[in-house]
Amino acid sequence: MKILAVGMNYADHNKELHHSFDSPEPAIFMKADSVLKDGKPFYLPDFSNEVHHEAEIVIKINRLGKNIDERFAARYYDEVTVGIDFTARDRQRELRAKGLPWELCKAFDNAAAVGRFVPLSEVGGDIGRLTFRLDQNGRTVQQGHTADMLFPVDRIVAFVSRFFTLRMGDLIYTGTPAGVGPVAIGDHLEGFIGDKRLLDFYIR
Repeated sequence: MKILAVGMNYADHNKELHHSFDSPEPAIFMKADSVLKDGKPFYLPDFSNEVHHEAEIVIKINRLGKNIDERFAARYYDEVTVGIDFTARDRQRELRAKGLPWELCKAFDNAAAVGRFVPLSEVGGDIGRLTFRLDQNGRTVQQGHTADMLFPVDRIVAFVSRFFTLRMGDLIYTGTPAGVGPVAIGDHLEGFIGDKRLLDFYIR
C-alpha cells in the first residue's frame, strides 16, 4: 500500500503558513506505510516539540490504474474518510531551511492517521462538494470544503497516476485547510464529513 499526499492544496492554509504556491501541478509527497487506524492513540514522538494536526479528506483507490484520464478518475475510488497528516513542524522548518526532503517531518511512524472509510454515496456522492472538520477537545479547529481545493480530487488522481501505478488499497491525502495547530498529550481528536464522525482517537 502507498500513501500519497498533496501539499499546499488550500489557499487559506498556504496563507497561514506564509507560503505562496503558484504551480500548474500539485505538490506531491509520500508518507511511509505506517497508518494509525481503528481509534488507536497517537503517541507524541520524542524528536519533536511541535507536532501539528492537518485534517484532510482521504480517498482509497479501488482498482489498478496507470495514466488515468481525469474524465475517468472517479472510477478509481468510491470510499472516503477523514485523515490527519501529522507534521513535526519544528523539524519541517529545519528541513526547509536546509533544502532537504520532508520525510523526517511527515513520514514518521503513525504520522498518517486515518478514520473509518465509508462509501462516497453515504456522504452526498459528490467528491467536489464535501464539507469536513476536525474537533480538538470538543472545539472545531479546522473546517474545509473540497470545492476550495486548488487541485480537485480527480485531477490529483490523474496526475499522480502518471508517476505511480495506483493499486487497490492505496490512499491519497488530498490536502488540509486552514486551522492547523499543535497537539498535546490528552487531546481528543474527532474528524467529521458533514455530520458523520469517522475519526476518533486520543493523543498520548
